[in-house]
Amino acid sequence: MSQKTDSSFKLYSYSDDQPRNGKGTLIPTKGQRCEFTPISARSIEKESKIKAKVVVAVLGLFVLSVLGATSYGLVAKANLASAPSVTIVDSHTQSATALDYGPQVALSETGLFTKTRDSFIDESMTFIEIDITERQLRFFKKGILLQSAEIFSVGDKGSWWETPSGLYKIEKKEEKSFTNIGQVYLPWILTFQSNYVIHGLPVYPDGTKVTDDFSGGGIRLSDESAQILFKNVKIDTPVLVYSVKKEDRDTFVYEPKVPELDISHYFVADIDNDTILATSDLDEQAPIASLVKLMTAVVAAENIDLDGRVRVTSPTFVTSLIPRLSERSSVSMYSLLQLLLVESSNEAAETIAGEVGRDKFIEAMNAKARQLGMMNTKFTDPSGLSAENVSTIGDLHRLIKYIYDDRNFIIDITADKKLPNAHIGGEFDGLINFNEVKDMDNFVGGKVGETLAAGQTSISLHTLQIQGEERTVVVILLGSKSRAEDTRKIISHVQNQFVH
Repeated sequence: MSQKTDSSFKLYSYSDDQPRNGKGTLIPTKGQRCEFTPISARSIEKESKIKAKVVVAVLGLFVLSVLGATSYGLVAKANLASAPSVTIVDSHTQSATALDYGPQVALSETGLFTKTRDSFIDESMTFIEIDITERQLRFFKKGILLQSAEIFSVGDKGSWWETPSGLYKIEKKEEKSFTNIGQVYLPWILTFQSNYVIHGLPVYPDGTKVTDDFSGGGIRLSDESAQILFKNVKIDTPVLVYSVKKEDRDTFVYEPKVPELDISHYFVADIDNDTILATSDLDEQAPIASLVKLMTAVVAAENIDLDGRVRVTSPTFVTSLIPRLSERSSVSMYSLLQLLLVESSNEAAETIAGEVGRDKFIEAMNAKARQLGMMNTKFTDPSGLSAENVSTIGDLHRLIKYIYDDRNFIIDITADKKLPNAHIGGEFDGLINFNEVKDMDNFVGGKVGETLAAGQTSISLHTLQIQGEERTVVVILLGSKSRAEDTRKIISHVQNQFVH
């Protein structure tokens, strides 16, 4: 293996070079020493000059979905003049799904992530690798490992700051930034996908450094590592994030029996182990009304800065039961999510979509649905007013399962709960929670909807004591004539069948 005389480091293969973080040195596991000299920003060539194309065929990878697994191949194409992308190819049907910038559930599969990263290295790409599972961040310049840093903390699971597996790019650099939600200053901050950040040690406004138990803010490095990375990374640098899905087997078992209900579409399941307790046809399409707003919240959380403010251009083509935006010029994203999810505000839905561009936002909603395996779902607006917004019981289960596992703060907002690690308050007093089920104190969170075409719809989570354990069940109703009564009947059935 050759070494240039003017270089301050040796080139090792990736498998041989698994460095431990240190001040100014990278130490490969085989004992060879690799000196590290931080590169200056001027020494990084313009990304637009790098044109790399990769085609990697990988058979036998398994990408897990909520209800099963499918065999896939991988095609990775990289061109930094535009955007690196990864395409999943079904080895049986040869149909392809592009994994472009954004959260990608498939990249939590170890084999697929490894092949993607290795193809970037082989093609001499400049990129950041974030391995949340191993708490390591690595920076590669033209395929050469220049920096390895320990990740000291990440956002709590399901919180605003959790960074999911995916392919992103650096969008913004700030030497210091104040977060209204966390009420701290973040130094050497690199922002990607609007809400996800890499930064140094947070500092309170009075100058006190934040203790290790602070989990807000995203990917936290030491100040020294964060500063080095900040100086060497350019805007548009790709960021590859890996966080393995822990498949802890839940052995709790039910004996399902179907209740007698006067409703076409119903479903109840244990959301932790996916045991279906009772259901109608899982794949029959039906209008879903304001349940659409759950996907609106997901796309907003993954594409818009939730710590910022949004300019209000009150839409004239929709109305809300409780209009609240007509007299405002701007509103915080957190308050918009409260209006969207607590009072089911159509104005909030359209304002959120307008921040990205309405057509682009709806396109992102449908793309996210395909990514989650919601193949029988179609979104035509961000509010759910159109009868053409359709889904199935099975697809809605996939959506709420994703939110429950990876975006749990959305469920907290639907229940009008204060978010953990969030110091910011909403801008609207006296919100009326449309989602609660009357006379039921086991409600955890959820979303309701109603239109003439859809009837009454709902997704709700409830905690029940079953066989000596506290379990969380999800109830989904479409086309109901009496949503609250049907929910109570289903919960009563589950308790009668399984509480001993």
